[in-house]
Amino acid sequence: QVQLIESGGGTVQPGESLGLSCAVSARTSGSVTMGWFRQAPGKERELVAHVTWNFGRSYSRGYGDSVKGRFTISGDSAKETVSLQMNDLRPDDTAVYYCYIDSTLGRDWGQGIQVTVTS
Repeated sequence: QVQLIESGGGTVQPGESLGLSCAVSARTSGSVTMGWFRQAPGKERELVAHVTWNFGRSYSRGYGDSVKGRFTISGDSAKETVSLQMNDLRPDDTAVYYCYIDSTLGRDWGQGIQVTVTS
């Protein structure tokens, strides 16, 4: 089991940008996927974006349909960190964002970080 340390988030107005970062507390090996889910009040948790490394080489990224073209995920396989750049934010992007990691140790989650988009 690893711990995930999230940072960033906050409150912005529609159309503005915000960044999130996530780092792991312990090194993993092999194929690793890190990314973000989000959950708004009264809604199910949904995938935002993910990046997968295979033995330290980044080879795939994926996005949820609602954020394609606005959000960009990037990662550092050596440090096992991911960052999420969120542009053109909308009120319906308001949610708690959870970092996660899938590794040989299983799936672990961060505690979540609030993103609020309001005018």
